[in-house]
Formats: sequence, C-alpha cells, structure tokens
Amino acid sequence: MLIQKLSACEEFIAGDRTQLRELLHPDKQPIELRYSLAHAVLPVGQTSVAHSLKTSEVYYIISGAGEMHIDDETQLVQPGDAVYIPPNAKQFIHSCGKEPLVFICIVDPAWRKEDETVY
Repeated sequence: MLIQKLSACEEFIAGDRTQLRELLHPDKQPIELRYSLAHAVLPVGQTSVAHSLKTSEVYYIISGAGEMHIDDETQLVQPGDAVYIPPNAKQFIHSCGKEPLVFICIVDPAWRKEDETVY
C-alpha cells in the first residue's frame, strides 16, 4: 500500500510558475502508474506561464477561483470544477479569487519535461 502525504512532498516552482508538489509519479515511486498527480497552488492575482503539453491534462479545482485559458477559450473555474486540457493545447490559468487557487493536476501519460513547451 502506498499513501503519499502532501506534507512529505517537496514544493518547487514548476515551469509554468505554479507552486507544485508531485504526489504520484512513476519515476518517483516504485509503482506502475500511467499518469502523474500533482498538487498546485497559484497565489491571488498571479497567472501561470502559457504552456502546452504533448499529453492530456486535467485540473481539479479545490479552492479559490480562476480564469482558465485553453487555446482561444476562457472560462471561470471554481471549487468542484474539473477542466480537461487536450494534448498540445496552449493553456494558462489566472488566480482571480480572494484566496490562492489550489488545484490537482493529472497528466496522462505522466508528465515529462520534454513533453512541455513553455511560451
């Protein structure tokens, strides 16, 4: 059984400038896993850097409010929303609430630096 505690995961600034903690990644745990799972925080008023992944991604919003941009579309997101981001879509998110935007990122197949383009 593997239980990964968020507090045990090292926080770092991701390429898109979100505060990230990787909970599950097949390169970091001795498990067979196709996807990666990360916890992200974006402080109020900040915007992630525009980027795209060769893989699909899902954001699940935990708290805060955001303005999600995928290619030419923009929509407000709030707690309980799941956002599907297709492969190769240019994306970024802006934290526009009164508290930091906190969300889970699922990347399938698992995130790899070489699969990401930062604009």
